[in-house]
Amino acid sequence: MTVAAEGSPPLRIAGARRNPLLQSEAVQGFALISPTFVYALILLVLPILVVIAHSFWTQNYLTIDHTFTLENYRIALTEPIYRDLLWRSLYISLTVSLLTVALAYPIAYFISFHGGRHKSLWLFLITIPFWTSYLLRVMSWKVILGYNGVLNSGLMGLGIISEPSDALLYNSTAVIITLTHAWATFAILPIFVSLEKVDRTLVEAATDLGDGPLRSFLRVTLPLSAPGVISAALIVMIPTVGDYVTPKLVGGKDGVMIANTIQAQFGKASNWPLGAALSVTTMIIVSLMAGATVLVIRALQRLAR
Repeated sequence: MTVAAEGSPPLRIAGARRNPLLQSEAVQGFALISPTFVYALILLVLPILVVIAHSFWTQNYLTIDHTFTLENYRIALTEPIYRDLLWRSLYISLTVSLLTVALAYPIAYFISFHGGRHKSLWLFLITIPFWTSYLLRVMSWKVILGYNGVLNSGLMGLGIISEPSDALLYNSTAVIITLTHAWATFAILPIFVSLEKVDRTLVEAATDLGDGPLRSFLRVTLPLSAPGVISAALIVMIPTVGDYVTPKLVGGKDGVMIANTIQAQFGKASNWPLGAALSVTTMIIVSLMAGATVLVIRALQRLAR
C-alpha cells in the first residue's frame, strides 16, 4: 500500500502531462483526418509516382525495359506532332478558362447582388444541366453545330448563309464552345461565393465618395472577388487540358488534344513510357501555367487598388 501510495503521484503527474497533448484539438484533428489523408495519398501520389517511373523507361511491344533514359522526354518535347498538340491543348484550355470566367462573372454578380430572396432558386437552376450525362451534353452540341444542325438551320432561315456550313463542327472552335458550356457552372459557383463575401458597405462607401458604378466595381468589387476568379480559372483550366472525350466527339482531326494522344499511347499504341512522359510534361507545364495565372491575376488586383 505504501509503495502504491508513493507511486501514485508520479503516475498522476505523468498522466496529466500526457493528457493535454492527447486532448489537444490539433492532435485530435490529425487523428480524425489521417485515415482519409493516407487513403487520398495512396490514390493520388502512388499513381503519379508510377507514371513518373514509367516515363524514364522504354517499352518494346509488351516488354518494359527498366533502364533509365530520357529519350521519351526528348520525343515529347522535340517531335513536332506532340509539341503542336501540347500547345493546341494549352491554347484551348486557356481560351476556355477566359471565356468561361468572362461569361460566369456577370451571372454570379447578378445572383449575388440582385438575386434577392431567389438566390437559392437561381443556383438551383444553374445546376440543372448536371442532371444529364456529360456525354449527352457534348452530343447535344454536336447536334447544334452539325452540318444539318440547329445553328445552320437557324442561320439559313435568317438568310445569313445560303447553304449549311461545315466550319462549325470538328475543329478547335467546336471544342472551345462545348467545353465553355460544360464548365460554366464550375466557374459560376466559386465566383458567387467570393462575391457573397464582399462587404456591401464598402461598395456604398465608394459610391458616397463619388465613384460611379464602373469605377466602384473596378476598385472595390472586382479586387475583393479576385480569389473566386482565380479559383474559377484554375478549376476550369486544369481539367480541360486533360479532356479527351470532348475533342474526340466534336473536335475531329483539327481539334485533337494532347490527352487523346496520351490515351492512344496507353491504349492502341501500347507505349506506356512515352504516354507517361507526355503526361508528366503536360502536368509540369499546366502547373507552371496555373501558377503564372495566379500571379497575373494578383498583379492586376494590385494595380486595381
